[in-house]
Amino acid sequence: MKFMKLGSKPDSFQTDGDNVRYVATELTTDIVVNVGSVKFYLHKFPLLSKSSRLQKLVSNTNEENTDEINIHDIPGGPAAFEICAKFCYGMTVTLNAYNVVGARCAAEYLEMYETVEKGNLIYKIEVFLNSSIFRSWKDSIIVLQTTKSLFPWSEELKVVSHCLDSIASKACIETARVEWSYTYNRKKLSSENGHEPLWNGVRKLPTVPNDWWVEDLCELQLDLYKRVITTIKAKRKISSDIIGEALHAYALRRLPGFSKGVIQGGDVLKCRSVVETIVRLLPTEKGSVPCGFLLKLLRATMSLECGEVERHELMRRISQQLAEATVVDLLIRAPADETAIYDIDIVQSLVEDFLTNEQTAQIDPLIESELQEIRSPRFGTDVSKCSVAKLVDGYLAEIARDPNLPLSKFVNLAEMVSSFSRPSHDGIYRAIDMFLKEHPGISKSERKRICRLMDCRKLSADACMHAVQNERLPLRTVVQVLFFEQVRATTTAGNSTPNLPGSIRALLPGNGSHGSSRSTTTNTEEDWDAVPTAEDIKALKGELATLRLGSGGVGSNRSDGAKSINADRAAANKKGLIMPKKMFSKLWSSKDRSGSCEISSSETSESPGSTNAEETKSSTPSARSGRHSLS
Repeated sequence: MKFMKLGSKPDSFQTDGDNVRYVATELTTDIVVNVGSVKFYLHKFPLLSKSSRLQKLVSNTNEENTDEINIHDIPGGPAAFEICAKFCYGMTVTLNAYNVVGARCAAEYLEMYETVEKGNLIYKIEVFLNSSIFRSWKDSIIVLQTTKSLFPWSEELKVVSHCLDSIASKACIETARVEWSYTYNRKKLSSENGHEPLWNGVRKLPTVPNDWWVEDLCELQLDLYKRVITTIKAKRKISSDIIGEALHAYALRRLPGFSKGVIQGGDVLKCRSVVETIVRLLPTEKGSVPCGFLLKLLRATMSLECGEVERHELMRRISQQLAEATVVDLLIRAPADETAIYDIDIVQSLVEDFLTNEQTAQIDPLIESELQEIRSPRFGTDVSKCSVAKLVDGYLAEIARDPNLPLSKFVNLAEMVSSFSRPSHDGIYRAIDMFLKEHPGISKSERKRICRLMDCRKLSADACMHAVQNERLPLRTVVQVLFFEQVRATTTAGNSTPNLPGSIRALLPGNGSHGSSRSTTTNTEEDWDAVPTAEDIKALKGELATLRLGSGGVGSNRSDGAKSINADRAAANKKGLIMPKKMFSKLWSSKDRSGSCEISSSETSESPGSTNAEETKSSTPSARSGRHSLS
């Protein structure tokens, strides 16, 4: 810290209690100066020789035949006046960043100008400020903090503006020219941890991070911090992401619990003011602030009941960067008067805004180019949609644990991203399974409705393995999973898909035939929506395994497998759940019509052996085409 000593005489100011100051000298004091609640017993001559204001005040007291003057409105109070008085006596005074502004304002009040005496206090303080204080990084910050209690004097004397310019200029300087100390605890550099890197055996100079100034500014009060950041931004030399990092650091320092997404304790009005100010200071450049930070700010605006303007601004910016969010970021607690745990409406609004942005971008090429600036390079339009779809899937899996979550909200949010292309539907399957687990009392129609959200063709092998043994899924869904897994196994093993019966070939994408309408057993809608038992699943596996044997099995293996399959089919016959090839074709036909993973409400079945032998041996090009399109 910089300091300056004035005067050479010993300090002879004495105290008598808390409210009396006097000079220990042989000369009797002849004037009493009342500053606030403190009385100063002093001598006229040293004071009047340097202060024009005291000259006027003493002149007035002479006319009133009194030896007391009152200056209760002096900036800096008794402490600042004592510095000025000691200077008048020539006593040693030490000025530093903590007291220099108070002394400067008090000297201005007392009119200690050069016209009164050469080398007066105002001149000396100005030299100290310009030559030392404003050239020091941390001293400038300390001085700026002290100006708050000295308004409007510090403002009128341009001390505040000089501090702002000094701080902003140093923050904008090239990092290679930073030679002063600074605070940086957020992410320790290797050199600061005692592990300085070596280059050709020579210890390298420590690297100064681009955001080296961020933490020191967090010490400032909100109004001063706002003015500093505004001044820095006006210089246009600091990148917007560094400004965003500075605002994030300030939020962490000033908002208790902000890092956890919940504001805990503290003055509500003060915290609200902090959040609203930070939102207004956010850089206008798109994508300059991480989406996670924006979502934490959104949580804070909701819990602190901030203004609608700030909330809408955050919603707009978050929707533009939604692809960068994480599931944890979106887990915003619902208001206390709601039964649900999480606020699903806010997430739905974000997804709606994201969809609006995407649709607008497709219409207007100029907006599309602007949106490209918003996204980081790895987030193109299609990739963004895929990321948002995966994000929503993960979010649904988390909120599905809430027993009070309405099915309608779950389905509505899932359907908003249903058109987004993504390679796997494992995420939405996991969410559906979690919802069914936590809501066992939902009706069969509701169970059927929620299972329509996933495409069984896009489940991974592990997800299929789990699904076919999942007792919470309707029978129709298990059947589809088994069928698509069978087709995948057939194509992976290199067997010829065209060897499947014609009715099964009709199930594959790209084939127009929906198979024969012959049937011997009819399953009702209630049967299809029922939860299958282990015996049902075993029988279904047997039916599907018949297809693989028919197209690829040979020799004794085929014979042995047929015995096992016949047993499974017999079990299925007893339960009235025979679902051979013609039934599957109608299931696919129903799926084609509905556009979802749904089985027709009334299906027919027939024995696999009833299929025409010529149809079984068929190997038409259309069948091959279906196989390749599936794989």
